[in-house]
Amino acid sequence: MFYWLYTLLADYDIPGLGMLPGITFRSAAAIILSLIITTVFGKKMIRLLQQKQIDEDIRDLGLEGQMQKKGTPTMGGIIILMGIIIPTLLFARLDNVYILLMLITTAFLGMIGFIDDYIKVFKKNKQGLAGKFKILGQVSLGLLVVATLFFSDDVKVREHVRDDNGEFATMQTIDPETGEAIEVFVTEDVKSTKTTIPFIKKNEFDYGWLVPFAGEAARWLKWVVYALAIILIITAVSNAANLTDGIDGLATGTSAISGATLGILAYVSGNIIYADYLNIMYIPNIGELTIFIAAFIGATVGFLWYNSYPAQVFMGDTGSLALGGILAVFSIIIRKEILIPLLCGIFLIENLSVIIQVSWFKFTKRKYGEGRRVFLMSPIHHHFQKKGFPEPKIVTRFWIVGIVLAVVTLATLKVR
Repeated sequence: MFYWLYTLLADYDIPGLGMLPGITFRSAAAIILSLIITTVFGKKMIRLLQQKQIDEDIRDLGLEGQMQKKGTPTMGGIIILMGIIIPTLLFARLDNVYILLMLITTAFLGMIGFIDDYIKVFKKNKQGLAGKFKILGQVSLGLLVVATLFFSDDVKVREHVRDDNGEFATMQTIDPETGEAIEVFVTEDVKSTKTTIPFIKKNEFDYGWLVPFAGEAARWLKWVVYALAIILIITAVSNAANLTDGIDGLATGTSAISGATLGILAYVSGNIIYADYLNIMYIPNIGELTIFIAAFIGATVGFLWYNSYPAQVFMGDTGSLALGGILAVFSIIIRKEILIPLLCGIFLIENLSVIIQVSWFKFTKRKYGEGRRVFLMSPIHHHFQKKGFPEPKIVTRFWIVGIVLAVVTLATLKVR
């Protein structure tokens, strides 16, 4: 919105107006406004939730200090959503297809989570929204993302053109600074199913490589494979964030760390100078997503002010489903989704701990007549609670692991 204001007033000599086009300035403004919304508005929202007695029905799982949280308001994810959406609407370019896609993702998954929380709180149904409807919503979002990436003319990546010998084609041009003739690579913006793969020299992976047997049909079949991968990623990461939201500040802090890392990746991928220097995929117009992720970081950090131990508010599914989905779709858009198991390693471990626990319990029950457990309790953060670790220690150590994984993720830009 403010960017459009700049275009209207650009002919007038207004002090400070020239800063508005800059992505750095708008990102800084977005994160500051997001922090203000989540801290100032958040406090009022918490009071409202308390007055309406919108609290979570906590089951006694035998965890130390768990029942002391009874009466803590939930559905605080509304605070996070407002902290993301409002600054993005104000400071990002709304004619950018990537920004529109991220806004739709945030609102859509936030709505699914809100319905789930509403059923739990107001309908007194502990199960909430049926799992099949959650999956249906996540699959629908995945199809929307694929359709946008496939049909939108604004979604392209820049690739080097190869000559008849398979080498990168070059051409002669004039250096604007020296006036001398120089040789540069020929590039073109194309539709592509390529993504980034870590620790590999060329640093790129094409989903089309999975269907070499299809011949001419590979041109459309690779998009089918791509669609299935996107749906799986969105569903997995969204649900994993939901599982991680089990103790105060864990999902919020972990999401902030992952978001900050993705922001760096988006910035360098959308800057042709940095992309060329790092020898990574350049994606035109992707830099605008830095404003969105700045608002995301501000919202999660601001919400953490009230969600840290002992939590004054829970985000509920309204927040957790949206956070996971945002990280998944953002990674897909900037072509870094294969890095998710590394970057979002905490989410992966939480998800795997539940899968391992349930699978082993069912297997041993069939084989021995009684179910046995690998962990004292799952997700794995509850396992450490059962072992006597206090919540703040568990959360802090998980954050440290998250930071280490984030650093390793960034290192993959150069370590190949």
